[in-house]
Amino acid sequence: MRINKTLLAVALAFGVGGSAHAADELKIGMVLPMSGPFAGYGQQILNGARLYISQHGDTVEGRKVTLIVKDDTGVAPELSKRAAQELIVKDKVNILGGFGLTPSAFAVGPLSAEAKVPMVVMNAATSSVTTKSPYIVRTSMALPQITAPIASWALKNGIKKVYTVVADYGPGHDAEKQFVKTFTEGGGEIVGEVRTPVKNPDFSPFLQKVKDTKPDAVFLFVPAGEQGVAFLKGYKERGLDAAGIKLISTGDLTDEDVLDAMGDPALGVMTSFHYSEAHDSPENKTYVQAYYKAYPDKRPNFMSVAGYDGMRLIYDVLKKTKGDASGDTFIAAAKGMKWESPRGPVTIDAETRDIDQNIYIRKVEKVNGKLQNVEFDVIPNFKDPGKQK
Repeated sequence: MRINKTLLAVALAFGVGGSAHAADELKIGMVLPMSGPFAGYGQQILNGARLYISQHGDTVEGRKVTLIVKDDTGVAPELSKRAAQELIVKDKVNILGGFGLTPSAFAVGPLSAEAKVPMVVMNAATSSVTTKSPYIVRTSMALPQITAPIASWALKNGIKKVYTVVADYGPGHDAEKQFVKTFTEGGGEIVGEVRTPVKNPDFSPFLQKVKDTKPDAVFLFVPAGEQGVAFLKGYKERGLDAAGIKLISTGDLTDEDVLDAMGDPALGVMTSFHYSEAHDSPENKTYVQAYYKAYPDKRPNFMSVAGYDGMRLIYDVLKKTKGDASGDTFIAAAKGMKWESPRGPVTIDAETRDIDQNIYIRKVEKVNGKLQNVEFDVIPNFKDPGKQK
């Protein structure tokens, strides 16, 4: 579906999309998967955003904050584009936020650029997301940023031959590219590569191929959630662990949303990531306590923290601009912004508008009878290597 450019042009002529400073209301349009297989993404991001608002009030610089949520169902870029267009033209939002998956962010980026509407990406993790509009700022992560550290760790811990298994879409390609680059430059060997379907993959043939190849480890990246549970189950059932093939991954695999469902087979899985519920800091302990009080049936995870930090960014920018959410003013204020997140210290990179943050090496362990990603090493203030020349 092609965007109705005439409709958007007319709307822009009347100042829609945050270009005019309204003193009474701040409308934030959230484009999120609220149904379908990735509904957990949308719910966690929205939970984090709403938690921040509940803690800090629903007014910033005299402007009443209103969240308008549109469901894009997941990997459906045309739905994401249509939702964003409605938010800009019909709802006259000042800021776009959310974006659970890369195809959604890619589809909406050009609209953000044309309408000059700030766009706060709270999950979509392909490195190039921030290049799709000069008005995009990201509070989640970039895949190369969380992938390079586990490749370096593997090399230091006797893993010399790896088979890579990644989902066949932007983040998976990013993860594969960065892992291969870091691992081979450090002297490691990639003995096999496979890309799996994004929707409803059958991992059986890929797992058998890995087992037959006999690598030291398999590096995995799949979308956080049910796919990770399915892969780990197959990994155990087909005896890859018994054959001495280690499983290493980005932290999406052992996301708190699915860690309980994985059960004891997850024990010992090594990952690199930017957030863990078990992160030991006063800020995170306060966050976790508040999250469980607000949402007793959910565990706080990296998506909830990105939603929380995304809303913090919006509030802090508006305080800095005295309530002005227009695109150029908003982005100028966001560049270089720093704060102490539940995940640790973070900075919005002034050049890339991406997030610089600590990346932790973790191992799944039982803590007081509960599976947790226990951090034991850290790469501080790590930038996205996918953007480094």
